[in-house]
Amino acid sequence: MPNLKDIKNRIGSVKKTKQITSAMKLVAAAKLKRATDNAMAARPYREQLQAVLQRVAAVAGEDVDEPLLASRTDVNNILVVVLTSDRGLCGPFNNGLVRKTGPWLEEQSANATVHFKVFGRKGDTALKKVEGLQRQDSVVDYGRDDKAELAKALTTDMVGGFIDGTYDEVYVVYNRFVNTLSQIPTFDKVLPLSIEGDDDAADAMGADYRYEPDGKTILGTLLPLYLQTLVLQSFLETEAGEHAARMTAMENATKNASELIDQLTLDYNRARQAAITTEIIEITSGAAAL
Repeated sequence: MPNLKDIKNRIGSVKKTKQITSAMKLVAAAKLKRATDNAMAARPYREQLQAVLQRVAAVAGEDVDEPLLASRTDVNNILVVVLTSDRGLCGPFNNGLVRKTGPWLEEQSANATVHFKVFGRKGDTALKKVEGLQRQDSVVDYGRDDKAELAKALTTDMVGGFIDGTYDEVYVVYNRFVNTLSQIPTFDKVLPLSIEGDDDAADAMGADYRYEPDGKTILGTLLPLYLQTLVLQSFLETEAGEHAARMTAMENATKNASELIDQLTLDYNRARQAAITTEIIEITSGAAAL
């Protein structure tokens, strides 16, 4: 059995760990509120923009010849953008995404050349083991960067590469935020964009609205904006999921530390009681021998 000093030192060490994890939980909770508000506020905007595009596409009909909507028969080059976090201590947030992304990338690379770009130090480190990919520059330490600017720059690269034929398809891989306990690995194909016309909405709008300019011009302006909105949403969902996963992980770590402190305190009291009993026995035995 460990001596009293060892147990006492370990109790002190675990208490310090508990203080750290408790503080990290509070920090993550504060950041989660802001990140969740941003992610939730962006969803109605994306949905409304998608509804507008569907209505315009339905009115424009078959006259639409927008490059961002054009599916290609032969898919030879794919761009995959993976969003992870730079920091750890967030439970299975990164590992769960990496475990599903690795096999998926290998499956895609069997039929096409995969151009791979990753945001976040954790994903960059973990996915280096995947072979057969054309790795592009990785972006690390981007947590404090403005997500709108990141999404704008990334969207520009995506659109340019898709239109000039460098990429035939573009995917964004990220953790979709559901709640504080659930973040779902998601594989979204963002290019070519898929906008199905809403015929009922088109009939209603055709009776009440006139387009200036024509539907094709409107789509040409709104589609890049819609793509940028999708990419921005992915960044916001990733940020919210990271803070939620870290808060949960630190809460569990704090709870485990408390349980360990209780167990160590019990062991300390037992050891102390055993030591006192031994001393009493030794004193009694010595007195009896006199």
